[in-house]
Amino acid sequence: MTNRTRRRSRNGAANMPQSGFGQRPRPYAPIEVLSADQVAAIHQAGLDILARFGMRVLDGTARAIYARAGADVSGELVRLDPELVTEHLSTVPKHFTLHARNPAHDVTVGGEVCVYTSVGGPAYVMDNDRGRRDGTFAEMCDYMRLVQVLNVIHQEGGGPFEPMDLPAHTRHLDIYRAQIGLLDKTWQSQTLGRARTMDGIEMAAIALGTTTERLAERPALVGVINTNSPLQLDVPMAEGLIAMAEHGQALAITPFTLAGAMAPVTLAGALSQQHAEALAGIVLTQLVRPGTPVLYGGFTSNVDMRSGSPAFGTPEYVKAAQASGQLARHIGVPFRSSNVTAANEVDAQAAYESQMALWGALMGGAHLLEHGAGWLHGGLTASFEKLILDAELLMMMDAYFSPIDTSPDALALDAIREAGPGGHFFGTAHTMERYETAFHAPLLSNWDNYPTWLERGGCDARTRANAVWKSLLAEYEEPALDPAVADALDDYVARRKEAGGAPMN
Repeated sequence: MTNRTRRRSRNGAANMPQSGFGQRPRPYAPIEVLSADQVAAIHQAGLDILARFGMRVLDGTARAIYARAGADVSGELVRLDPELVTEHLSTVPKHFTLHARNPAHDVTVGGEVCVYTSVGGPAYVMDNDRGRRDGTFAEMCDYMRLVQVLNVIHQEGGGPFEPMDLPAHTRHLDIYRAQIGLLDKTWQSQTLGRARTMDGIEMAAIALGTTTERLAERPALVGVINTNSPLQLDVPMAEGLIAMAEHGQALAITPFTLAGAMAPVTLAGALSQQHAEALAGIVLTQLVRPGTPVLYGGFTSNVDMRSGSPAFGTPEYVKAAQASGQLARHIGVPFRSSNVTAANEVDAQAAYESQMALWGALMGGAHLLEHGAGWLHGGLTASFEKLILDAELLMMMDAYFSPIDTSPDALALDAIREAGPGGHFFGTAHTMERYETAFHAPLLSNWDNYPTWLERGGCDARTRANAVWKSLLAEYEEPALDPAVADALDDYVARRKEAGGAPMN
């Protein structure tokens, strides 16, 4: 999966180097910021929280499922014994495959590889041309087209931003239809309430030529379940979790634990609470359907104690991500993390916070990288230019994961002899055979010297990113979709719209 292609935009504006689609194995051991004793202490604290304080579960169906399994349910409060938690962790699969309508774009979750997703769920869209604004369906479709074209992005992240020109109670149907038609990669569904969740499951089954009952044999969807930290699971999230688990679709249980706000101000305390909430959600998936694919979601960061605003890509975020990876491995569950920044512009802050977040996530052993490309403004905005900047960062991380070749040819003794003392290697046979693929070829970076850069317009990275996404968009070709499948999807959408769509939760 390391073949490299160079793509030239149809308008001839730029050379677009990309490697072929594929997940790159991580050849390095994850970084461990905690000792084994510290991991055990946080795990035990999480178990103690569930046993002593419990989770408030607002959905009656979820409480009944916990109660049937032997949990202590008193009103809305659910307490879980450590033995019950441990028993139901044992059925979580260590790895699984998510199936795309193009089998070449199937992805593995678990092991030594990671799924890179695009940003999902922001309220706004932004680009250099028009600034930040409410998004439209047409713009959302353009964003999805870029996700399809960018090989380094493995999965669409659940609708890049809200298409505010569509009715709120039915827009999820149009989003699903666009995900299926504009992409042949895997995609994430919405899990806010049972109706929206089931619409995603029904449409995924149609797209894959199967039934909702048999979709569990070929899981295709990921749904993100956020607990309402601290220690609460609301009705829409519980309904979404149960529907996905009933049909064997993957779930990423992700507490939103911001240290100092929705969690203790210390990282150890925030991680203990995150662990308890994640355990409660993971156990619920297995109570609904043993063997349901599920991930341990880590999203612990800190807040700006002067304003209360979330901070992302911080040293605390990196340490929490890597510690979360250790906790996930401790309980034997695949790990979800994120690429995040609090920056308000596609600037140096956006780059260095995202690079820090990526380092924390990928070297923390993440198996699913949420919001891998495009996130801005603390998750409120999907940026076209940030999509390109993040794609560059992901390509650089993939290049970093390529092992160093130490074969006799790579040691290059013949080239050293040919160049000789005081010589150069530009013209050696060794260089001429390899120069086209020897090094990482950037999508966005400019390596001209200063006079040449000025001569060519002196464009900064944000300006170049604008040109790159427009060139890539010009290259997009819609993947073929069986006309019968397209008709079935359109009929489903029409019927569900006629029925009123999904109620607002």
